[in-house]
Amino acid sequence: MPTHDELLTFWRDWDALSADQQRRFRLAVAKFRAGLRVRGIQGTDGIFELTWADDRRATFQDGEPQGGTEPHIIWRRIGTHRIFDAP
Repeated sequence: MPTHDELLTFWRDWDALSADQQRRFRLAVAKFRAGLRVRGIQGTDGIFELTWADDRRATFQDGEPQGGTEPHIIWRRIGTHRIFDAP
C-alpha cells in the first residue's frame, strides 16, 4: 500500500463531503489498482485524477518514497469536477 500525505486543500474539501461520500472514497482507495480510472490532468505537470464515484474525483501527485520502495502519494483535492479549477 502506498504511503501518503494530504494538502490542506484536501482536508478542506474532505470536510465538505458527506459521511457516505467519505466512506466511498476510503473504499475506492483501499482498492487502489489499475482497475480504477486514473489519468493525468491536461495542462498540469505530474498531477493525476482518480475517479471514485460518478461525479466524484480526487487529485494527487507522486511524492518521494518514504523510507522504502512503496510509492508515496500526495492527495491534493477531493470533490466534484469543480476541483479541476485548482487541482
